[in-house]
Amino acid sequence: MFSCSETKTKQAELVLDTQSTLGEGAIWNYKTGELMWVDIKKEILNIYNPATGYNKEMFTGQMIGTVVPTESGNALVALQNGIYHFDIETGAKKLLVDPEADLPDNRFNDGKCDPSGRFWAGTISTKGGRGVAALYRFDPDTTIHKMVDEVSISNGIVWSADKTKMYYIDTPTQKVMAYDYDDATGEISNPEVAVNVPREMGSPDGMTIDENDNLWVALWGGSAVGCWNPATGELIDKIEVPAKNITSCAFGDEDMGTLYITSAREATNKEDLEKWPHAGGVFKYRPGVKGVQAFYFNDVN
Repeated sequence: MFSCSETKTKQAELVLDTQSTLGEGAIWNYKTGELMWVDIKKEILNIYNPATGYNKEMFTGQMIGTVVPTESGNALVALQNGIYHFDIETGAKKLLVDPEADLPDNRFNDGKCDPSGRFWAGTISTKGGRGVAALYRFDPDTTIHKMVDEVSISNGIVWSADKTKMYYIDTPTQKVMAYDYDDATGEISNPEVAVNVPREMGSPDGMTIDENDNLWVALWGGSAVGCWNPATGELIDKIEVPAKNITSCAFGDEDMGTLYITSAREATNKEDLEKWPHAGGVFKYRPGVKGVQAFYFNDVN
């Protein structure tokens, strides 16, 4: 059985001291060699180039839950009141769909594209309401479909290498759910618990998947990223991060061997910030395994 005591020396290092209020949505754009990530509360899309060390900040005008690159070279962003096409050169945005126009207290949160280039993104109540949000699938034909209902805090989502499983986190449940996934249709079925995250480790937030189909889960309140085998539910690795609230992670760099990790300054007190002065920054760690390339939104057909 895995022992957390074995991982005391595994600590991520600071990459960007941005002191973000609520850093989130990390995704590696392998075509450009850049890390895309967001600061939800400051309404900023970040594009970080490790080769140059430059982090480009783009103001989005609304709280931004996540970002995905598109096949045509731009991005989709899940903003407070809908999914938008976003021009990463000019910052121009165009509303594509707002499935919760009747729920003004909700906003979009985390999301990613599936293997066929559909954009999955979920919502969260800005008032702390439970069970009032949902997970949506936005297809290349611009239709949108509610896939999971009665969600509280929609967060991490990934797909297995064989395209038969989708893993999904609704944070307050403390669980990673596994769904049977049909890549041809985008349908999901047969939800089962893949991972139970012990409450003392923090709450599961953003998530990525590695070449071995193991799940790397950011732990809000847990100062760490945990790695679980979804086939067994076993914790197999843990990376300590010098911040309290860890929000998302993504493998990147040319070899897909660096785990980039976002964090938040939100929900940290004075003592927390004295202990973790770089909270809200972006961190990295090379865990000895590689990730898989992100899927892009299929907007070229």
